[in-house]
Amino acid sequence: MPASPRTGDTANGVRGAGPRCIAIVGPFQSGKTTLLESIIERCGGLSRAGSVKTGNSVGDAAAEARAHQMSTELNVAGVEFLGQRFHFIDCPGSVEFMHEMRHVLPVVDAAVVVCEADDRKAPALELVLRELEEADIPRFLFLNKIDTATRRVRETLGILQRASRTPLLLRQIPIWKNGIAIGFIDLALERAFIYREHAPSEIVPLAVDESVREKEARFSMLEKLADYDDALMEDLLGDMEPPRDRIFDDLARELQDRHVVPVLIGSAERGNGVTRLLKALRHEAPGLDETRGRIGVVADGLPLAQVMKTWHSSHGGKLSLARVLRGRLAEGDVVTSSGGTEARIAGLLDLKGAEQTRRPAVEEGEVVAFARLDGIATGEAFMLGKNRADVIIAIAPPEPVHALGVAVKDRKDDVRLNAALARLVEEDTALSMAHLAELGEMRLSGQGEMHLRVTLEKLSGRYGVAVDSRPPQIGYRETIRGHANARGRHRKQSGGHGQYGDVVLEVAPLARGEGIRFVDRITGGVVPRQYISSVEAGVRDFCQRGPLGFPIVDIEVTLTDGSYHTVDSSDMAFKQAARLAMSEALPQAKPVLLEPILTAEVVIPSDAMSRASAIVSSRRGQILGYDGRAGWRGWDQINALLPEAEMAGLIVELRSATSGVGSFSARFDHLSELAGKSADAVVSAHALAQAR
Repeated sequence: MPASPRTGDTANGVRGAGPRCIAIVGPFQSGKTTLLESIIERCGGLSRAGSVKTGNSVGDAAAEARAHQMSTELNVAGVEFLGQRFHFIDCPGSVEFMHEMRHVLPVVDAAVVVCEADDRKAPALELVLRELEEADIPRFLFLNKIDTATRRVRETLGILQRASRTPLLLRQIPIWKNGIAIGFIDLALERAFIYREHAPSEIVPLAVDESVREKEARFSMLEKLADYDDALMEDLLGDMEPPRDRIFDDLARELQDRHVVPVLIGSAERGNGVTRLLKALRHEAPGLDETRGRIGVVADGLPLAQVMKTWHSSHGGKLSLARVLRGRLAEGDVVTSSGGTEARIAGLLDLKGAEQTRRPAVEEGEVVAFARLDGIATGEAFMLGKNRADVIIAIAPPEPVHALGVAVKDRKDDVRLNAALARLVEEDTALSMAHLAELGEMRLSGQGEMHLRVTLEKLSGRYGVAVDSRPPQIGYRETIRGHANARGRHRKQSGGHGQYGDVVLEVAPLARGEGIRFVDRITGGVVPRQYISSVEAGVRDFCQRGPLGFPIVDIEVTLTDGSYHTVDSSDMAFKQAARLAMSEALPQAKPVLLEPILTAEVVIPSDAMSRASAIVSSRRGQILGYDGRAGWRGWDQINALLPEAEMAGLIVELRSATSGVGSFSARFDHLSELAGKSADAVVSAHALAQAR
């Protein structure tokens, strides 16, 4: 394949003149935040790197992140390296918080995927790499914790390759001593380096006994590069040594074209391999021009920025983290969002973890927090002036997989709860809340148990709102199996005009999904026409809560007879008579409880199929079939019907059985009869709750 032209080059081999934006991503506990800490230290932003374990790292500064020793939201830091400005965005690795990176990826220039030599984390790595592949992001892979690795790198690479649809290109091999990696050989530079703790590696002569390994690994790297460079292929076939500049050109071009994923090695905790990673980013990662081309933003035009994250701080109000994709924006500028909202920039802040530094203006390519862009949401673009910004990319929130019913412990906090949740939902696009009037429940939905636990901790710690939580209530219904009829007569005399209404109703079951049907079969005017609608209103009002205590569905109610009084009859009297007739007829018509059944698609790695099937079956699930997950090698899908009452905690159990990567999507399918002890337990529990 002929080489494609290279763009964005400047002098000294540095690609792109403006600031770079790099995402740091990877599976849970792979060392992403530790890598960010080492990068800041190496670039002079820290005198000594902190630690996630000791709670003094720049990233994970939020109380919830410190408490759980895990990233629960983005960490941001800007640094200078050899005269190049970098903005690093460290994204959470837990599957419950992985949605945080989805609004980041479209506007970054490249990503560093942090992983380790642990085949148990390969499925989680595949989830991360799939997100990058679908967003079309150039990416490096940083094989972390090389100092504790027990496998040879080539063996590890084989495991990691199964998680990547793009070929992995090994750029460095370790130097081993007594089974411990003490340094590395850079295959492009053909130089050996010995690690120094929290300092740049030391260049050393390439040992004779390492030469054979180096030549073999280097030739393998060049062969992969030659798949996309005919001139390099000719050099290799002719046993000619290709010029080093061409090799670096190929590395940069094939990264940008997403033909390969370069793999570098190191230890973030010890600061090993960090300098070479930064140099690779400086010389090979695409710049803003390529990023604009990828997402369809032209270079000319009014200043434009894209929001990646929203925060509500306790003192400074709303902050919108955004990258400026075009032009220059300053404090006081009026901007308009892609949604049509106009706002004034109240301030601009550089972020380094929790540290904020105010600045008057921001240039294109940079990442800053914009203060008080009220009405402009995460994922929206905004442009200088009063013209609506073009929508860059629309990202749908992930489907919720876990939910809780929440209620304030102190009734006076009701208003504060609504306001606090509204802010948290604005901050977190995967979080949703809903008021379910029928169930009398405020429902909070998200991506898992920890996701919602952190949300409740924010409610309490940040907003001072204490809540009780419980599994979500189920929308049970009831219907009837048989036929019945009954008379309802409402008669009351209390001086002056009395009240009189008399109806005879017949009830019968309907097919599932037909709702409530009212039929008028009155002849001879025994119930005057003006009262028929009141009878129907009384029927429908009664159906809001049937004899079992739940809304009634799928019945036909027929008005067959009745009587009236010329003076005392009224709309209210006939409505009450209808309710009385329904209360007599329904218990005679064999009422039955209905539970909602969902159709679910459970996705899991293939080796977890038997465990996942057992989980579904143990929850009264009806398995409809199995299939390979479309487009995912080594993954399967279970199609099943599951009662909604069995969905609570399903995601927790699935993830426990699949190293944290199993998931599902579900939607309502139908209502099904629930009988026996299960139905009795539901009715009894509901009656007890109503009595409280």
